[in-house]
Amino acid sequence: MFKSIIIALTTPPINSKNNNLPNGVIAGSQLDSEKEKRKSKDVTKIVVVGGGAGGLSVASQLEHNFKSKGDIVIIEPSDKHYYQPLWTLVGGGIFSRKDSEKDEKDCIPKGTTWMKDSVTQFKPEDNIVLTKDGKQVDYDYLVVATGLAIHWDKVKGLKENLGKNGVTSNYSYDSCEKTFDFIKSMKPGNTAIFTFPNTGIKCGGAPQKIMWLADDYFRRQGMANKINIQFNTAGVSMFAVKKYSDALDTMAKEKGITQNFKYNLIEIKGDAKEAIFETPEGNKTVKYDMIHVTPPMGAPDVIKNSPLADPASGFVNVNKETLQHVKYDNVFSLGDSSNLPTSKTAAAITSQAPVLVSNLISHKMGLPLKAKYDGYTSCPITTSYNKLILAEFKYGNEVAESLPWDQSKESYFPMFLKKYVFPFAYWNGMLNGHWFGKNLLLNPVETPKINK
Repeated sequence: MFKSIIIALTTPPINSKNNNLPNGVIAGSQLDSEKEKRKSKDVTKIVVVGGGAGGLSVASQLEHNFKSKGDIVIIEPSDKHYYQPLWTLVGGGIFSRKDSEKDEKDCIPKGTTWMKDSVTQFKPEDNIVLTKDGKQVDYDYLVVATGLAIHWDKVKGLKENLGKNGVTSNYSYDSCEKTFDFIKSMKPGNTAIFTFPNTGIKCGGAPQKIMWLADDYFRRQGMANKINIQFNTAGVSMFAVKKYSDALDTMAKEKGITQNFKYNLIEIKGDAKEAIFETPEGNKTVKYDMIHVTPPMGAPDVIKNSPLADPASGFVNVNKETLQHVKYDNVFSLGDSSNLPTSKTAAAITSQAPVLVSNLISHKMGLPLKAKYDGYTSCPITTSYNKLILAEFKYGNEVAESLPWDQSKESYFPMFLKKYVFPFAYWNGMLNGHWFGKNLLLNPVETPKINK
């Protein structure tokens, strides 16, 4: 496992000559002085907001390129780091949730500074961010990788019932193990519901991955077609990409899974074990014995209420090819916090990170931003305990497969990758800047050299 030394857990307060400034806030003159010192040493200060998959991948790659010429600060409040794609397999009883967790301090790239704090305000006109602890952090470049916000409270009764009364979700570390407990408790004649909200989410295939695992478990227990499985989605198809949607649609019909489209979950009545869905025909109440909920998601308030936001989505408004902000040319973003029109997955970040790093360096060097992101993303859709459909596509939902066979067909090899290769590559390659997804250890993007 990649181990790193934490240079700083927090930025120490700076004594301001202005007694009216809060503790830790730097006067404008001091900021100017610090910038001049960096300029004289030809050091570039890059603030990365977010210490998840996107933030750490970019920070690592930036550190590899800048080395002593870069002052890279990661602002992240969490003590723990999670490999969230594993939570589907945790919900299926394949792994323990502890297998998805490491201490954040052990994931911070060597040569960078960790500020254990959170950003409360972006001020791109002044090239500073304000933090919860009252600090004012300036930058030469800003990378926003906060992830997205999960809105548990937007489904009435969800928060109060999560983890009990048959209600669970693999989108929470606290409840993902409970999913398997509820699956194991099912009996012939019971109803299991799996939902998809009317918002964008992390990994568009995840809401049904656990459904297919549950179906396979029931079959292994001699309960094939004896459990009423429903896929209740606010969408109009099984998946965004037609090739894979058609395959999943056929599979659902063959396995007797009920598909309810334009069904948006709005309320759970835990004591009565009832779920209320908003449909074109009006609200409908459905009885359940277990329900796996994919909660609504959206842009974090700190982004949505900032000058960085795309007015339409609330996410950071970037050029979809260069990942540079459309207004502030020293601001970049990737992953779940950006408004990139592609599925929000870890696989997408493996393609986005090297493009962002190359273009940030090109901008610093006064060069054209030549690196282009084509929207590549991947979603391994588990269809049983041993097989999956590996969906790969790019902008426009155009299929972009990497393997030498039809990936809309269930296969054993991709499931082996999901169980054992991808987690190892994440912890030991991606977070330290050496794993590039479908390109393995080969960075596909040419990056300019930093002037020495």
